[in-house]
Amino acid sequence: MTAPAHDPYAPSTPAVYGLMAEYETADALISATRQARQAGYSHMDGYSPYPIGEVADELGFPRSEIGAIMFVGGLCGATFGFLVQYYLNGIDYPLNIGGKPYFSWPMFAVITWELLVLTASVSGVLGLFALSGLPQFYHPVFNVPQFERASQDRFFLVIEATDPQFDLTQTRTFLATTSPLSIEEVPE
Repeated sequence: MTAPAHDPYAPSTPAVYGLMAEYETADALISATRQARQAGYSHMDGYSPYPIGEVADELGFPRSEIGAIMFVGGLCGATFGFLVQYYLNGIDYPLNIGGKPYFSWPMFAVITWELLVLTASVSGVLGLFALSGLPQFYHPVFNVPQFERASQDRFFLVIEATDPQFDLTQTRTFLATTSPLSIEEVPE
């Protein structure tokens, strides 16, 4: 006996990425995130039109590495700028101007500073893109029509299906206790 062949044209139900609850105020999102954390959910994310520090704290966001990336980038740029000027003015093409020494570091300060600022800012932008996974042209939350208002006036909490405690009916029941405007399944 052979196994029945899989019909590629049969309709399939999409996998669920998670459940999304919509809230009207930032305080409601903060409260819901706190309740979800206390209930033991750990794989969740919050979306709002502006940054909300309390939500980030409840979600357990780590401290950003952008400062360290910018520091290292700026230090590399300043070192490179200083060493290039030293090599060009002191070794490769030394000029005796007004009896000054070939290695006159005060005249290197302006270019060194400018390269520090330039490389720190460029490394900060590149680090931001790398750490946040940008550009990201698709995310499952874009499949929910109400999510368009996340950049305007609505607040959303998504509990992901990868959470160890995630059960579609129990998580929906839990989210209903947080008084959301709506609860939607987020298809994969």
